[in-house]
Amino acid sequence: MNGLRHGPPRSAWRARARARIAYLEAELEHESGRLSPGDRTALLEGMRGHLEKARAAADEDFGWRRPWSGSAAREGVCSNIRNAEVLLIQLVSDEEAAGRVSEVMALVKDHLDADDPRRVRLALRLRPIISGDVTASDRDLMGRALDAAYCSLDDELARVRSLRNILWAATVLVMIGVVNLAIYGWFSPGSLSLCFSPQGGSGEKVTVVCPTSEHYDQPANTDASELASATDIVTVEIAGLAGAALTVIASLRRIRGTDSPYMLPLASAVLKLPTGALSAFLGLLLIRGAFVPGLSDLDSRAQVLAWAAAFGAAQHLVTRLVDDRAQMTLSEVGRTTDAVINPERVAVREGAPTSAPGSPNGAGPHDEPHGPEGDGEPAPDGAPAHRRSGA
Repeated sequence: MNGLRHGPPRSAWRARARARIAYLEAELEHESGRLSPGDRTALLEGMRGHLEKARAAADEDFGWRRPWSGSAAREGVCSNIRNAEVLLIQLVSDEEAAGRVSEVMALVKDHLDADDPRRVRLALRLRPIISGDVTASDRDLMGRALDAAYCSLDDELARVRSLRNILWAATVLVMIGVVNLAIYGWFSPGSLSLCFSPQGGSGEKVTVVCPTSEHYDQPANTDASELASATDIVTVEIAGLAGAALTVIASLRRIRGTDSPYMLPLASAVLKLPTGALSAFLGLLLIRGAFVPGLSDLDSRAQVLAWAAAFGAAQHLVTRLVDDRAQMTLSEVGRTTDAVINPERVAVREGAPTSAPGSPNGAGPHDEPHGPEGDGEPAPDGAPAHRRSGA
């Protein structure tokens, strides 16, 4: 097929995808041989179609668009594999369905709220299904609960992808600003001068200190901007970038590995580099404008570059908030929120039990106590019934 690549996979996730597709294809062939002709043909064809699309997405070459094709290909592979797994629940035998329900329940607990009706209903039917009492309604419930868990996972990953895209866009915009400053300073160095006159107007001669040079014994009325060099701003930005690179290395100790398919920590780290170059320029500009008391005159070229590197490292005070937001977004993947159970959903959560008169919490005297997850299992001895889910 045109545009497909059948050689070794180009990346690790494509290799994993091929392995998963091969496993599901084996399951499909097994179910195709077990089911009689005409029995659930639509489900078989639907699963086969999803696997073909997943394999095509994993093998597509994309040509010159390859650097920008990773997210699109991954989304195509993952969505089709997940839909195939949902259809497989409808095809397997009762014995296999009983064996798979625990896996489905684990995914549901990871991605659906504790009071989600699909999670509650599946939890209430968990023990009967495991014991082999599988009905057509149970299969439909398992499929819908698994599909809802996968949709919730897609939403969580979409937030990660959205933040990743925002960070890369911000990096590009800041980089454009830094480059434009360097170009403007190259053609008009005097208009954005970063030169200082530490000896002011005292005496007949003054010294002018610039990021790339030092000018001694200049006339007292010399304007420091006239001695600015075309490479001053570029030099300051390089010093700021070096300071920012140091903070990137220091921030690696806080970065943890993640199974998220999007490299959000990398996007957060790269943003620091152009931000450091920009903050170095702005910091020296503020010093030259006497905005910082006591730092209106820098004494040497080395001091100018040192302050540029310091301001470049100081960008961490701002980008640290971005790092925290990135880590928080990654930690939210696979962790459900604790939704507050309102009175209208109590009946759904508890399986609509009949309240006994005089019962303080609305449960009958013979109702089985529920575990902390609301899954129909009694809470362990000494375990609080209000423990948070997904923690």
